[in-house]
Amino acid sequence: MIILAATPIGNLGDASRRLIEALGSAPVIAAEDTRTTQRLLAGLGVTHRPRLIALHDHNEKDRAPELVELARDQDVLVLSDAGMPTVSDPGYGLVAAAAAAGVTVTVIPGPSAVLTALAVSGLPTDRFTFEGFVPRKPGERASALRALATEPRTMVFFDAPTRVAATLAAMVVAFGADRRAAVCRELTKLHEEVARGTLAELAAWAEAGVRGELVIVVDGAAAREVAFPDAVTQVLELVRSGTRLKDAAGEVAAQTGHSSRELYQGALAVKG
Repeated sequence: MIILAATPIGNLGDASRRLIEALGSAPVIAAEDTRTTQRLLAGLGVTHRPRLIALHDHNEKDRAPELVELARDQDVLVLSDAGMPTVSDPGYGLVAAAAAAGVTVTVIPGPSAVLTALAVSGLPTDRFTFEGFVPRKPGERASALRALATEPRTMVFFDAPTRVAATLAAMVVAFGADRRAAVCRELTKLHEEVARGTLAELAAWAEAGVRGELVIVVDGAAAREVAFPDAVTQVLELVRSGTRLKDAAGEVAAQTGHSSRELYQGALAVKG
C-alpha cells in the first residue's frame, strides 16, 4: 500500500511511535528530499536503511506510476520535508494515481503547520480555509487576495520570510488595516513566536525583517449588513444563474449573517 506519513514540523519529539516504527521497517520511502529524510532517520535513531526514491513537484507525474506498481507488492512510505504530504507538498498526484489503479492508500497522521497555526492564532477555528502559498508576483498576489476579501472563514496561508512584509502590506490593501491576523513563526521550534494584531500592526512589525518558517492566519470578513429582503433577492439571483436553492441560501447566509433556513423559506415564498 501507499502510506502517507506526517513528519515533525520542527521538534523531533513530535514524531509518533507509528512513524518511527514505519521508518524502521518500510522497504521503500518516497521522499520530497532524500537528504532531509536521511537526517530525520539519524535524528530519530533509526538505523534501518530503506530504498529512498525522490518524489517532488518536478518529477511526481513521471514517478507516480512506478511507485504505484511498487505498492502493489510492498509498502511505500511517502514523506514530505515536514508535516503531511499532499498539503502544499508533493503526494496528491501519487494518491490520485493509486486510487485510480485500485492501490490502497492510508495515513499515519501527525504534525500539521496549518492546524498548529490555526489553533494558536487566537482566531476563530470553527470554520477555516487553507489557501496555500501566497503568490510571489505582486499582481497575482493582489488579485488572489482581492478575491478573498469577503471570505467569512478564517484563512490560513503559507509564505516565505523574504516576502512576508510585502504580503502583509498587500493584505492591508485587500482586507483592510483593522482585520485581525497572526503570524506564526518557527512553530514547535526553539524560537517559536506568534505575533498577533491587526494587519496594519503586523505589516509594520514585519518591516524590520522576519526569519524562519511562517504561517499567516487572517480573520474572516465580518458579515455584511444586508437587509433580509435584499438577501433573499441575492439568493434568487444565484438560483437564476444555476445554483441550487439550498446552496444559494447557504452562500448568501455566510456572506450576510442571515439564517440559511430563513433565506431558503423566504426565497420559496417569493417564488410562489
